[in-house]
Amino acid sequence: MSTRLLPRRRFIQRSAAAATALAFPLVGGAQPKPVKVGILHPVTGALAFSGQQCREGALLAVQDINRTGIRSLGGAKLDVMLGDAQSSPQAGSAEIEKMNEAGCSAVVGAYASAICLATTQAAAKYGLPHIVDVGVADQIVQRGLKNTFRFGPGYRTCADVAVNNLGVLNTVAGKPAKTVMIIHEESLFGTGTANLLKEKLPTFGFEVAEVIKHANPTRDFNNIVLRMKALNPDIVIPANYYNEYALLVRTMQQQKVVPKAIYSVLGGAASSYKFLKEFPDAANGIIDCNHWFNPKDARSAALRKRVEAKKLFYTYEIFNTYTAVRLLADALERAKSADRAAITAALESSTFSDHFMPYGPTKFVNGQNEGAQPLMTQVIKGDIRVIVPREYREAEPIFPLKA
Repeated sequence: MSTRLLPRRRFIQRSAAAATALAFPLVGGAQPKPVKVGILHPVTGALAFSGQQCREGALLAVQDINRTGIRSLGGAKLDVMLGDAQSSPQAGSAEIEKMNEAGCSAVVGAYASAICLATTQAAAKYGLPHIVDVGVADQIVQRGLKNTFRFGPGYRTCADVAVNNLGVLNTVAGKPAKTVMIIHEESLFGTGTANLLKEKLPTFGFEVAEVIKHANPTRDFNNIVLRMKALNPDIVIPANYYNEYALLVRTMQQQKVVPKAIYSVLGGAASSYKFLKEFPDAANGIIDCNHWFNPKDARSAALRKRVEAKKLFYTYEIFNTYTAVRLLADALERAKSADRAAITAALESSTFSDHFMPYGPTKFVNGQNEGAQPLMTQVIKGDIRVIVPREYREAEPIFPLKA
């Protein structure tokens, strides 16, 4: 029927109904408003490889989450705002400012301890929830910031686990190792880790022969390895990022320096499939105390297949950040809101357990997940195997490497 033939009143009623439907769609057909989240990592500069790996892990998690969306928000999708910290705390803070202005509900990142220290502080000004994916410096969660949540373990926990297990391995082997040399990068991560090790190692009977700090980046370790040759320590403990770690160990190999063990604490390349593939001989036998997945959980193997199908390496940056984004999605589900304060409250009371990390249910105390723990791995027969603790063990540890 033509509208010209309708009575005027019915025409007005139908027009008003159509206008209302356009302005307020029916609930069944409504598209929920996306939740804007910031993903912030150093994807350029000295830390670019690790930052890019973190970003990849985050985007894989977003892809999985967005298949159903946040159910308590009507299936709302995550709308990602990517940020580049440019391997600098200052650049990281500047990205937080942009994310706040863009209306992000939360941020996940920012890999390096020094960057995380700056970005969490910047986010705190706006009550912007910030989930730390990797940064291990304990200062990150010791400043009373209500917006900051670290899912993984800090470096004191990692140092304690590493030294305790080194003491056990050495005792079982008849105490062949007596002297230790620590080589660390100069930033908050390396310096803090080295200080903790220097404090703890003597309590297990080890003499710390020397602690050497190096710049980040460093492109030549010949002088440091010459010093290592002169000291001839039983154990070398590196604490540095990927590039420097790989170069240090390769230089040791070239100069034929073979300690009884290379025993890493949060080693940037030690438990890395990238390092293992590129330098299998240099990697052989290295023990590391680091972020690692539960090898007995099929979900970790499934994610590894997806990552390797993209021609990428399955590194701790990927699975740590993947899980951190899943933690945020869990908080959004329970908050039933994209409001920053509601998300913060949901994180504070989180019991998130739908993950493949060896942590158990999440429990945040002053922003630190109390259940988080590192695993001990060793490169054995061309693969990275968990050696400690026993419930995750895939291989018996080999210690010492050199009689």
